[in-house]
Amino acid sequence: MTVHPVVGRNAEVAGGFDSPDDVLQQLAAAGYFADERTAQTVYLAKHLAKPIIVEGHAGSGKTSLATALAAVSRAKLLRLQCYEGLDEAKVLYDWNYRKQLLAIEHGFRGRAPDDDTSDGGGVFTESFMLAGPLLAAIRAKSSTVLLIDEVDRIELQTEALLLEVLSEYQVSIPELGTITATTVPLVLLTSNGSRLLSEALRRRCLSLHLDYPAPDREQDILLTQLPGLPQTLADQVGAAVARIRTMPILSSPSIGDTISWARALISISADVLDAGALEQTIEHLLRRRSDVETVREAWSTFDHAGAS
Repeated sequence: MTVHPVVGRNAEVAGGFDSPDDVLQQLAAAGYFADERTAQTVYLAKHLAKPIIVEGHAGSGKTSLATALAAVSRAKLLRLQCYEGLDEAKVLYDWNYRKQLLAIEHGFRGRAPDDDTSDGGGVFTESFMLAGPLLAAIRAKSSTVLLIDEVDRIELQTEALLLEVLSEYQVSIPELGTITATTVPLVLLTSNGSRLLSEALRRRCLSLHLDYPAPDREQDILLTQLPGLPQTLADQVGAAVARIRTMPILSSPSIGDTISWARALISISADVLDAGALEQTIEHLLRRRSDVETVREAWSTFDHAGAS
C-alpha cells in the first residue's frame, strides 16, 4: 500500500512509518498493542498530514496512543488539555505582560533586560510571547505529536479556532504576521463523546474509534506492563475484566484499572483469581461501591475455567 504525501503545502510531513505493519510493529515494541484499523489510520494521518479524531470509552487507550506514537517517532509530545472555558490565550499564545513592562521600564526596545540582541520590533516580538500548545506545535522544527485531549469539552467557538489552525497548519498573529509550520505535527484529538463534534471538524480529520481491547490483547498488555505476572493469572484477569465490562455497572474499568488490579494480585502473591483474591483486590479495579457489590454478587456465575 503506497500513499503519497499531501502536496501544495509549504510544510514537510514528518516521516517515521513505512507501512501500517510498520506502525503495528513499532507500537508493539513500545508496549502499545494496536489493531490493524488503528495502524492504518495512523499511517494515513502521517502521510496525508491530517489530524485524527480518536473516540472511545474513557480509559480505552486514546491518550496512551499519542504517548506511544511520540516515543516511537522520537518526537516531542505537546498536550492541550481541553476544558470548558478554554480560551485563545491558552490554546495559541499570550503576551508576557510582566516581561514587557520590565522592558519598557528599563528603556529597552524589542528585547527584555536579559536578552543580548534586539530586533527593533518593540515589546510585541517572539521574545515576549508565551506560546500555547498549538503555536508550539506549528513553530516546532522537528517531529512533534500534538495531543488535544477531550476536545468534546470545549465550546464551539474554541473548536472553530482549532479548525482554522489545523486546516492549514498556520497561525496569524497581528503583531508578527503568519507563522506556517515547516514540519507538520501528528495531531490526535480525543473525545469521550460528551457532545457531538462539528461536521466541519470531522471533515478535516480522519476518524478512529478505540474500544476496550479483546481479552487476548489485554492479556498481552498485562504481560508487557507486568513481566512478573503469571500467564495463567493474566488470562484469568483478561477474561474477568471483559465479563465485568458487560455487566450493568456505572463505570467500566479502564485498561489502566486492569493493570492496577493485576498489580494488586501480584502483591498478595495470588496464583489464581479466586473468590478470596477478588475480595482482597476488587477495589483496585472498581472505584464505585455499587459496582463492587454488583461484581461480588455475580462472581459465582462466572466461568471459573477462564475467569477465576
